[in-house]
Amino acid sequence: VEPTNRRFEDFTIALPIFMFAGGAIGNLIAIIVLSVSRQERKSSAFYTLVCGLAVTDLLGTCLASPLTIANYLDQKVLKNEHVCEFQSFLLLFFGLTGLSIICAMAAERYLAICCPYTYQRWGVDRRFAQKFLFFIYISHIFFCCLPMMGMAGSLLQSSSTWCFIDWKTHKPLAAAYSVLYGVVSLLLILGTIVLNLAVCGALLLMRQRTVQRPVTRASVRERWRALSSAAETQMMAVLVMTSAVVLACSAPLVVRVFANCFMLKNDPRADLAAIRIASVNPILDPWIYILLRRSLFRRLLSLSRRSSSTRSSSSSTPQRNLFYPDIMKDSHVFTQNLYIAIYHSNVPEKTT
Repeated sequence: VEPTNRRFEDFTIALPIFMFAGGAIGNLIAIIVLSVSRQERKSSAFYTLVCGLAVTDLLGTCLASPLTIANYLDQKVLKNEHVCEFQSFLLLFFGLTGLSIICAMAAERYLAICCPYTYQRWGVDRRFAQKFLFFIYISHIFFCCLPMMGMAGSLLQSSSTWCFIDWKTHKPLAAAYSVLYGVVSLLLILGTIVLNLAVCGALLLMRQRTVQRPVTRASVRERWRALSSAAETQMMAVLVMTSAVVLACSAPLVVRVFANCFMLKNDPRADLAAIRIASVNPILDPWIYILLRRSLFRRLLSLSRRSSSTRSSSSSTPQRNLFYPDIMKDSHVFTQNLYIAIYHSNVPEKTT
């Protein structure tokens, strides 16, 4: 029996070590990839937020995981009141900050695509994004420090492997904080979903308008020189993929917050599963930036263009290829239609 228990203990402690190494190495690589990107991408608000999310994931992994590993080696670590409160703060802060940054990324894309005049008037650029990240960090530090200030309590959970807020307390102030944390997290999740749906709907509407309106060759070339289709499409791909990962990893913990606040039955296994799923988020996030980097994304677009051009050459008429000779060579068809629609939507029609 003893060798079997020892192998199980080795596997148990190997899991947080593997997650720590995966999160730290992945986010370091992602930060390096983002740092060596082109200057126009470095100066954009979107990629400043992406870099902020990578740094946040790296800090969360490097601060929270060692405490978990140390507790597996000595179960008295998290029994210390101050250490337990600190780990609870880390889980609260980095979970909420990740949701806030991904929501800010979705809002930035919404303003850039759906409200370009507001986007330009507000001066949304790298400095704007840095100031907004600073506001997120400061406000969330204050909000997540409230349990340590006496508003709520931190509790070592039933598995004795992690600490979190005491969401089963009967104290009105502490219960109100748990509900407030869950409500804020839920609003960030819903806001991200709504903004992403609005952006996708705007893109589909622009594509439909492009099909219905005649386009001059000069306007297409002018708009194409001003904007890069690969960069815009890549931003949307990064946003959608990152949003899906963050929301899928964060939603179970938010559900458990409400379940523990309003349901009488305890379910420690579900709580442990929820925090483990949330811990996977910093491991998966950086690989989205790595795999969807500019060079690889261009290769994927070129492959899609080749396949689409092969199908269109066999099925479409010659007149269509003559009407868009340069567009079919230089860019992705959908993104070109998007920029054409943006151009026509911003130019007022002549009145007679």
